[in-house]
Amino acid sequence: MRALKITSILVLLTAMLSFKGNQHASQSVIGNAINNFSLRNIDNKKVSLTDVKNAKGYIIIFTCNHCPFAKLYTKRLNELNTKYKASGLPLLAINSMDTAVYKDESFDMMQKKAQSEKINFPYLSDAKQTVGKNFGAKHTPQAFIIWKEENNWVIKYSGSVDDNGEHPEEAIPLLANAADQLLQGKPISKPETESFGCRIFYRK
Repeated sequence: MRALKITSILVLLTAMLSFKGNQHASQSVIGNAINNFSLRNIDNKKVSLTDVKNAKGYIIIFTCNHCPFAKLYTKRLNELNTKYKASGLPLLAINSMDTAVYKDESFDMMQKKAQSEKINFPYLSDAKQTVGKNFGAKHTPQAFIIWKEENNWVIKYSGSVDDNGEHPEEAIPLLANAADQLLQGKPISKPETESFGCRIFYRK
């Protein structure tokens, strides 16, 4: 996989501090069942996995407000949601960052981000960090695809949206490839890829 390109020294330093020490893959989450959840969206309404009755699955993106890597992906997430929502695979973004540590991860700041960046997907506050822990999310942005199997939501993909943050036109669309294969009834060729970004610190 090509190394993720970065736009500035600030991004590089943030990334090094954020994911250094987390690059050794932990136990695979592929095949894990995910509990249904109900989280507050930026419109103040609760969102759960059962809201979309015809959903075959969901693209789940763990993201946040302050991370330089996450900021590179808003347009791409809008495009992914537009493309796959019609096929029964809508996108949900979740912020599991600790607001006690990062003041700019507050719900008000989430609302401002959604408005200024014209986000077209739900942006959910995981204030208690329970959903992030359930997925085993480690970075922002980190992507998952969950698929409905016998009334269970099962993780089918875990990793990066793509492999080039700075130049999307040159990126390999890792998440989209996995989504296409799932929708075509095919096995995912690369169900796990390496995610890069700012580390999610969980309260004990």
